[in-house]
Amino acid sequence: MSADPRTIAVYDAKAGDYADRFASAEPDRHLSAFIAALPERAHVLDLGCGPGTASAFLRAAGHVPDPVDASPAMIALANERHAIGARLATFDDIEAVASYDGVWANFSLLHASRNDLPRHIAALHRALKPGGLFHIGMKTGTGEARDGLDRLYIYHTVAELHALLADAGFTITSTSEGHERGLAGTDDPFVIIEAHA
Repeated sequence: MSADPRTIAVYDAKAGDYADRFASAEPDRHLSAFIAALPERAHVLDLGCGPGTASAFLRAAGHVPDPVDASPAMIALANERHAIGARLATFDDIEAVASYDGVWANFSLLHASRNDLPRHIAALHRALKPGGLFHIGMKTGTGEARDGLDRLYIYHTVAELHALLADAGFTITSTSEGHERGLAGTDDPFVIIEAHA
């Protein structure tokens, strides 16, 4: 089972705080670049959509988002704030084949277990149309740990992620590393990878 119940419980309890912490009047540079690289009226899976902010920006840009999250409170918040059609789903529920022009997996798959991540990435590759755009944001490092809020994180090195994507059939087009302070207050290293199916 990929969905860690304690992690989902944190997102259920902190949905409003999370939405406020990452609220923005416009998409950040990564989402802006992703939006610009999509074809017109792209069908985009927003995997781990949280409060639906990215999906709202996608929709405003003329695209058709499919926001999913494993947290019932996040789904409720996304639909309450954006009337976006967000639906409850875990990583295991992604069964589409050649359906999406893009997949936005921004700091969601870092909660997937190490053993499960390869099949989740393979499922996302199958879900994308040939040449479809994949965005993945992950915290980098080794091992796994719970943060101060009790969310479980599985850390990967950039090389490990590159290998996982290549094994699933993706062609990596860009890699960007940085640091960001998240909901738990720690300043963590991360990587953003863009790839094509």
